Amino acid sequence: MGKTVKLPKTKCCVSKSRCDRCPIRMLKEGTLPAGYGVHKRKLVKVVAGKPKVGKKVKKDELVAVMRKQKKAGKKKAA
Repeated sequence: MGKTVKLPKTKCCVSKSRCDRCPIRMLKEGTLPAGYGVHKRKLVKVVAGKPKVGKKVKKDELVAVMRKQKKAGKKKAA
C-alpha cells in the first residue's frame, strides 16, 4: 500500500502549534496542491499568480487535484 496523501484544511484553525493539515504549514513545506495558495488564512485557487477570492474550495476538487498529482509523480518515477 502507498502512503496516504493529506488534504489541506480549507481554513486555518489559528493554533500556535500548527496541525499537519494546516494550509499555511503545507504552503511552507511545499506540499500544497498545484494551483492552490493561502489568502487570509483560507485555502484559495491561484490563477496566473493571483489568488481567486470569493469562491469556496470544495473537498472533491482538492481530492481530484491530489490524485492527478500523485499519478503524475508515479509516471515520472517510472
